[in-house]
Amino acid sequence: MHKWIMFVVFIAASVFGLYLLAFELPEKPVDESANLPEGMTLLKIQAYSDFTFDQPEYRVKQGESIRLVLQNVSGVHGIEIADFGIKLEGDTLQQDVVFDQPGEYEIHCSIPCGIGHTDMKAKLIVEAA
Repeated sequence: MHKWIMFVVFIAASVFGLYLLAFELPEKPVDESANLPEGMTLLKIQAYSDFTFDQPEYRVKQGESIRLVLQNVSGVHGIEIADFGIKLEGDTLQQDVVFDQPGEYEIHCSIPCGIGHTDMKAKLIVEAA
């Protein structure tokens, strides 16, 4: 009886292993900040088709060198931070920037993406050094 159970477990594990090999193993998480220049910090903003960003607010320090990256998780979006002249959309989805003025700034979607587009906003807080 135990031999049959072991045989069934072995066959199930073999089939599962073949499935993973055929349809690829899940990708390992990548540390995107590992390839940044010395002293630069990554600020990644993710945009979704439900007219939201992944966070309601983002915080950076004044004078810090930032690589700002937009990732469209679902839908097609852009971001604009008008006070700093930043506009990420189309083929330009990243920009290196230094936020030199402390305060609170609005981040909004710069591409009309649907009925909730006007509400697609977040806040950037630049903390004084």
